[in-house]
Amino acid sequence: MKLAFFNDFVLGVVRGDRIFDVTRAVQEVPHVGPHDLISRLIEQFPQHQSLLEQAAGSGQGTPLQQVRLRAPLPKPGKILCMAGNYRETGTVKEPRPFNAFLKSPNGVVGDGDTVALPKAQAPVFHHEAELGLVVGKRASQIKPEEAREHIFGWVNFIDVSARGLGPPNSDTYFWTKSWHTFAPMGPYLVTTDEVQDPQNLPVKLWVSGELRQDFSTSDMAHSIAETLAWASMITTLNPGDVLALGTNHQGLGALQDGDQVEMETTGLGRLRVTVADPLKRQWPRGVDRSAANPAFRRVSA
Repeated sequence: MKLAFFNDFVLGVVRGDRIFDVTRAVQEVPHVGPHDLISRLIEQFPQHQSLLEQAAGSGQGTPLQQVRLRAPLPKPGKILCMAGNYRETGTVKEPRPFNAFLKSPNGVVGDGDTVALPKAQAPVFHHEAELGLVVGKRASQIKPEEAREHIFGWVNFIDVSARGLGPPNSDTYFWTKSWHTFAPMGPYLVTTDEVQDPQNLPVKLWVSGELRQDFSTSDMAHSIAETLAWASMITTLNPGDVLALGTNHQGLGALQDGDQVEMETTGLGRLRVTVADPLKRQWPRGVDRSAANPAFRRVSA
């Protein structure tokens, strides 16, 4: 099932090129605001699944091109992002130790929205295409073999990053990762039953029509199950939380004013955002080869 919010955060189910209003199917779910609704629905999904399917199977629905899609998870309780979790297409011989950082939920934007580059004097702003795992069941100190039962679904996630900000020789993830609009996700949330093998999914990202990132989740240094188990050892993950599983840095490049960014993970739809920069700064177009350098990856995510 593909779940989405549209227009004034109406809950819908996407089928083909149409979206179906399923508000009545979830009217018994107590909630305050759209994210409270989706997180509670995730937690209680088995109780509501048949009603959702019935609602999506009735009526004609609305063409997707006639609605405004919103972020499927408007304000997660946590966005935990993995750092250095790819083998970089064979250039990393040994997996780096587990590492992660928290990204502000206030940075979430959805399909068709705008990534606003701040006036902060970063040397460059990068895109990082990532597979986002959506937690479906409370996870605390779980084992890798228990991971599957704690996963609700998957979402496209772009970890927008400002490089080179913050004090030198210190942890600067908050400086570089948590600006407003730096967490695009969408266009919808896809349940696990629709993704046969999340550990072998092609991930692509284009900037203004140019293919930048093109890799597979099979290149992860630590498996999805291992990663979720590790994260749950440190903090409790709740339904609706997002675990972004990292990126392959080989195709990173600069983001700048007017760029049209598209990201697609096979089976998860295509996420589209526009970039705006009030300062109209310019950087070289194309792939930033320095981002693929091991020295760069040691100090970035």
